[in-house]
Amino acid sequence: METRQLECFVAVAEELSFTRAAQRLYAVQSTVSATIQALEAELGVKLFDRSTRRVELSPAGKVFLPEAKAALEAFDRAREVVTDASAGLRGSLRIGTLTSVGDLDLPDLLGAFHRRYPLVDLHVSVSITGSTGLAEDLRQGRLDVALLGLPESDLAGLEAKLLGSAPFVAVLPDGHRLSGRRSLTLADLAGESFVDNPRGFGNRVALDRAFEALGAPRRVIVEVADLRAVPSYVAAGLGVAVVPDLKLLSGVRTTPLDEPGLAWPLTIATRGERPPSRAARLLLDLVDGGEFSLVIPART
Repeated sequence: METRQLECFVAVAEELSFTRAAQRLYAVQSTVSATIQALEAELGVKLFDRSTRRVELSPAGKVFLPEAKAALEAFDRAREVVTDASAGLRGSLRIGTLTSVGDLDLPDLLGAFHRRYPLVDLHVSVSITGSTGLAEDLRQGRLDVALLGLPESDLAGLEAKLLGSAPFVAVLPDGHRLSGRRSLTLADLAGESFVDNPRGFGNRVALDRAFEALGAPRRVIVEVADLRAVPSYVAAGLGVAVVPDLKLLSGVRTTPLDEPGLAWPLTIATRGERPPSRAARLLLDLVDGGEFSLVIPART
């Protein structure tokens, strides 16, 4: 059994498509199909149930998947140890981040990491489903480390370190009936139409749950991925917004939200089931060293 066979199997298992797996592996589909057939012949079992419309893991494939991932991770760790001993740290580090992280200087952190470990390739990505998608990518081994804005209850299966937190503020259009208030509560905003981030973003998760706990589920009529774009939609009269106070909304009047216990957390996380790669550990060491501005400065 070769590592390439395991890589092909994991790619097809995660994508549930030979075409997408081939694209991910930069290979032709026929090569991926032949590799999977050879692996199945060697194991003496079918790993996938195939039809003209879908590809699904067989019972044997479901059992084999975590073992294949563990084998690939063990191989990568062994290769890291040998390579580090001979030529310094090499390899790659897959980092997930949010579209909006306030004053957090991720480029500065990664620049310092690159100066110390120039042979490590850095791959930075976001998820269309925000923190929820990044957390799942960590659990599935598609990322090595990620910045997340999820409540602690949503971090199961991850090792996470809290970097800071920010209170929520309300953004209202000019002339709104509540615009003269010094502070607001969620109950004050019940029944309003909202502009917010898409489902899966950590701040959206927290607010949806908070309004549901009030017994007043809200209507989000505009979803935008970039927090900095929210004020323009509010100003256009499309709704109000409740967002983390990350100093991103310059030139916009905001109203503090009087909701004790409701805050947006920022954590840096790795997969909990297995130790992080050496590159990920060294990045976390830089964070723990306190050399970089990673704590969110809340407004006063």
